[in-house]
Amino acid sequence: MNRRKFASTLSLASISAALGAELVFAGQMPKGYLPLGLNDPDPFSLFQKDKDMVVLNEKPWNMEAKAHLLNDRVTPNRFMFIRNNGKIPKNIDISNWKLTIDGESVQQQKSYSLKELQTNFTSYSYQLTLECGGNGRSEFNPPAKGNQWTIGAVSCAKWTGVRLKDVLRDVGIQSDAVYIGYHSADTHLSGDPNKEPISRGVPIAKALEDETLIAYEMNGGPIPLVHGHPLRLVCGGWPASVSGKWLQRISVRNKVHDGAKMGGSSYRIPCEAVAPGSKVKDNDMCIIESMPVKSLITYPKTGALLKKNILQINGHAWAGELQVEKMECSIDFGSTWQVCKLEKPANRLAWQHFAATIAFPKKGYYEVWARATDEHGKSQPMVLPGWNPKGYLNNACHRIAVKVV
Repeated sequence: MNRRKFASTLSLASISAALGAELVFAGQMPKGYLPLGLNDPDPFSLFQKDKDMVVLNEKPWNMEAKAHLLNDRVTPNRFMFIRNNGKIPKNIDISNWKLTIDGESVQQQKSYSLKELQTNFTSYSYQLTLECGGNGRSEFNPPAKGNQWTIGAVSCAKWTGVRLKDVLRDVGIQSDAVYIGYHSADTHLSGDPNKEPISRGVPIAKALEDETLIAYEMNGGPIPLVHGHPLRLVCGGWPASVSGKWLQRISVRNKVHDGAKMGGSSYRIPCEAVAPGSKVKDNDMCIIESMPVKSLITYPKTGALLKKNILQINGHAWAGELQVEKMECSIDFGSTWQVCKLEKPANRLAWQHFAATIAFPKKGYYEVWARATDEHGKSQPMVLPGWNPKGYLNNACHRIAVKVV
């Protein structure tokens, strides 16, 4: 049943409930009229996204790119994936926005305005790879619950802000600090003001890395609202869930942060390999930290028809905290591999660009597979990696289909 037919079956009281307010002048509303507040929003216009982006969910909003949309070296705003856990905050007042640093392991609690952050600390800019921990979840079998991401929940935008470690130095942290946790302005889907949709964090060593930013710009302009305006914690190379949007508070903890989606099976995988479909106890799950080595062919688009037997491919590769050491491609389902040209990253934690020229032996159908190897010698698996209950960390080789005609 579509939204309009559904609305026509509702009572006025139900419509008011759906709108979240009394329907004033309900008696004057034309029969069969659908209030604008119940119309489906256009997320592409709402978030200024390309029409080829794929919407996975609207409550909360989650949207991914297709591989060929991610061909740029620096991901444009219109192609950046959206991953939300709660409701996007409204009526943000930049002039009164504060970031508070508190917690058991600070020497003092201190707050900063946006202007104070921008003027009292040195600014830095980095390209940082952010990937949802569940990117690739749709391939797991048995199926894993959650947004069924394919390959497009990854980006590498240019972020500008102040280093978290500089702010923590200004506040003063105690020797027992082991973790930080963020707190944000988004609200829980239930509407309960006492519940945080998500409040995750990272060990203090990650918080003190040069590239861990309290960011206020993305790609040279203010961070778009859907990506965390006006402040976002950005921790490249780790699951994007640790890069808290709409940042209002950072707590310095003397224990592993225990905020929303830090426990249970959230952003955790079994500490030891398990059989597909297994139930795993919470205390046998380990927190995801650095993301695994991975790559993506961004040109050409899968399904390409080639009139020549020569093809130029390119794409990106990344490896969490590590650098990618080698990039290869195959056209015979992994029987043989051809080394690709691989560039160094723009900075640590940025993805790396690769390219290769492929010669096909004759006309027909082919699959081009890509495989990255990190600096520790670990390569992407050719097939789905070990199963886990939430479908995290799928770093199987990306592949595209092409025909030489």
